[in-house]
Amino acid sequence: MTQLTLVIGNKNYSSWSLRPWLVMKHFNLPFQEIRVPLYTSDSLSQLQQYSPSGKVPVLLHNNITVWDSLAICEYLAETFPHLHCWPEDKSTRTLARSISAEMHSGFQTLRQNMSMNCCTKYPGKGLVSGVQQDIDRITDIWQECRQKFSVGGDFLFGNFTIADAMFAPVALRFVTYDVQIDSVSRNYVEAILSLPAIQEWITAAKSETEVISKFEF
Repeated sequence: MTQLTLVIGNKNYSSWSLRPWLVMKHFNLPFQEIRVPLYTSDSLSQLQQYSPSGKVPVLLHNNITVWDSLAICEYLAETFPHLHCWPEDKSTRTLARSISAEMHSGFQTLRQNMSMNCCTKYPGKGLVSGVQQDIDRITDIWQECRQKFSVGGDFLFGNFTIADAMFAPVALRFVTYDVQIDSVSRNYVEAILSLPAIQEWITAAKSETEVISKFEF
């Protein structure tokens, strides 16, 4: 098998990069990591060497280029079916895909006002009009999944799946901005934070020296 290569941005800020990175780390897929700092004068030219979109993340494998975080996760699930990156049951898998797609395309107000930042705490910041609505929808999703699938483990569908990777950056945001959430959602955030791969990501983020002002208060 040709080595997997994942091109990512700054770990402190790049929520999209975290998602496929977390899937690959959690399922013990060996891969080479290429980190391209974002919002520099040559970021675009560097990224265009790997991706037609000029954005992160990008997966390179067997002369195949996959860009977009959810597309990468789907490629990994298809290429390594034995890992069960999605739930095995069809109806459960459909729900997992639906909430992952909703996360992928939605919650713009939350994204714009509570950017991912692993290294700083901004309690109470970013809670502008519309953000609470996004928070409420996310915690509703979490509560529904945990109610239905809590017997299998601590994640949305019991065992860790791509759906958890899609929501992991939100869990980190809730910590950064000290978002007040229900006990079920708090327990889920703690489960995400307890993942060794998440701790590895946060440690690496704290060692980065770049500061992107648009993601800081």
